[in-house]
Order: sequence, then structure tokens, then C-alpha cells
Amino acid sequence: MEFETILFEKADQIGRITLNQPKTLNALNLQLASDLREVMSHIKDESDLRVLVLTGTGRGFCAGGDVGSFHANLDDAPKFLRRIIWHLHAAITYMLELKLPVIVGINGVTAGAGMGLCLAADLAIAAESAVFTMAYTGIGATPDGSSTYFLPRLIGTRRAMELALTNRQLTAKEALDWGMINAVVPDTELPGELDKMAQQLSRGPTRAYGNTRRLIRESSNTSLATQLENEANSIVAMAATEDFKKGVTAFVEKRKPEFDGR
Repeated sequence: MEFETILFEKADQIGRITLNQPKTLNALNLQLASDLREVMSHIKDESDLRVLVLTGTGRGFCAGGDVGSFHANLDDAPKFLRRIIWHLHAAITYMLELKLPVIVGINGVTAGAGMGLCLAADLAIAAESAVFTMAYTGIGATPDGSSTYFLPRLIGTRRAMELALTNRQLTAKEALDWGMINAVVPDTELPGELDKMAQQLSRGPTRAYGNTRRLIRESSNTSLATQLENEANSIVAMAATEDFKKGVTAFVEKRKPEFDGR
């Protein structure tokens, strides 16, 4: 598949999405939002992928909304923003519904909608030069892209309020300390670390990964009794999979399992 604003490739059962508007630090315009929705919809229907990697080109992962395009459409701003948000939120919804792990590689400036994409992923690795900021209130806007859902769940309400109201900029090290991301690596090592993690997950029990991410995400909105029932149903379902049989057999035989994602 070819897109105007992103690159998408598949290899070794790994899907890779690269935001590809480096001149604007991958700022989210209508076309990028539309391309993201389309590629996520496509990936949602892919049966052979076992992990997804999302990153950007240049000095920015995603510098938030394309404010220049907002200014060009001020006379019809509500309708214009609604169109962008519809695509962005559909893309994030599709991403959250995937039955495989999602890794985000933060290669630079991450603001606004970029924060939402980062926070909605399962795992996040950042380059040392990466910086994070909400930025919305700086132009009189409010957050979107799932950030008000995931941010307080990851770092707590007080810190989420601080980032959203003051637009404080966090370094990659601070984002790691606050629990927003999983790891920080030298800039030159980010591609290799992303590939290493993707390769590791692509060889794992994909269906178990998918159910695990669903259980963890649903736990914020369910009672303990419901979550226990969900866990019971899931592990019983996994017991019927080929990967479960292979994993248990390998454990008993004291060797490393070779999963095929079924």
C-alpha cells in the first residue's frame, strides 16, 4: 500500500508505519490523519502480522496538529477540526482493537496528537533527544487523540494536569521517570532497538499477546469480579491454542518454545 504522508511496509510478520512529513516534524494535517486511519484499518484486517511498529522520519515523531492548516481554515475551524479528529480517533480506535502488540519509537519532538499516539501504544522507546509536551492550551485548544484517557492512567491525575495546563516540556529521561515510556536509547540506536523488540515479539504467542493487551486495557473500566471472569475466560481460550500446547511442552522438556502465533 502507498500513502501520501506515511510509509508502510511488512516484513517477517512485522508491520512498520513511518510518519513521513519531516519538513513539518510530522505535524498532523487532514491528509496524514486520513492516511493513518486507512493504514490502521488495513492492518486491523491483516491476518499474517504479529507486531506493529510506529515511528517517524526526521527530527520529530509528531509535532501535534498542523497549526498552519488550522489558521488557513479559521473561518470554518469547527468543521475542519471535526474532519481531522474523525480520522485520528478512528485510527487510534483501530490500533487499540488490534490483536497484536504495538510498539512506538519516539524519534524526536512529540506534541499534541503525537502524545496521544505515543500513549495509546503498548510499548514506547524514545531516543535521548526526544521531547514531550501536550501543547494544546498554548493555542486555546483542549486535548484529543486519547491523551486525557491514557495520560492520567499512566502518570496520575496531578502530573497529567500539570502537563495539560502548563504545557511543561519533558525530556526523554523525565518521561521515562514519570512512567510515560519504557526505555530511552541513544538516537543512533533507536532503529536497532525497535527492530530488536519487534523481532522478539514477532516470535511470541501472538494470540496470548492480543488477549493480554485487551485484559490490561479493559481493567480500568471493570469491577474485580468482572475482570476475574474475563481472565478466566481468556486463559481457558488460550489453553485451546497451538501456542499454549507448544509452550507447555517446551517448558516440561526444558527448552525454549517456538511459537507460530496460532
